[in-house]
Amino acid sequence: AHIVYSAIDDTAPASTSKTVIDDIIRGHIGFDGLLMSDDLSMHALAGSMDQRTRGVLEAGCDLALHCNGDLKEMTLVAENAPALSGAGLRRYQSALDLLKYGPEKVSEPDQEELALLHQLLHQYA
Repeated sequence: AHIVYSAIDDTAPASTSKTVIDDIIRGHIGFDGLLMSDDLSMHALAGSMDQRTRGVLEAGCDLALHCNGDLKEMTLVAENAPALSGAGLRRYQSALDLLKYGPEKVSEPDQEELALLHQLLHQYA
């Protein structure tokens, strides 16, 4: 989300914070699933669309989400988002497997980890 959790990172919204993504989501919680940003077109982040795109991806999001359908903005997002590779590509393929085969064939997220994420995010909001 494009929300500032000031107790974790008082300078950047969660979607552009390496501290939130690397230390909390990927590290402390251990979430290794596909992570996408909140909508870049909602005017919650400062900067141009290309800066927003690079910001969320550099912070650790796998995908930059753009929702308003503005072709010029969509082009900027696409031009500034590199092709998925490495861990991001693996997480993307795992998400597709979950959609294709269902949770009974793919290991389900740890409910305890999801509850911890929910608790942590509400604690710092």
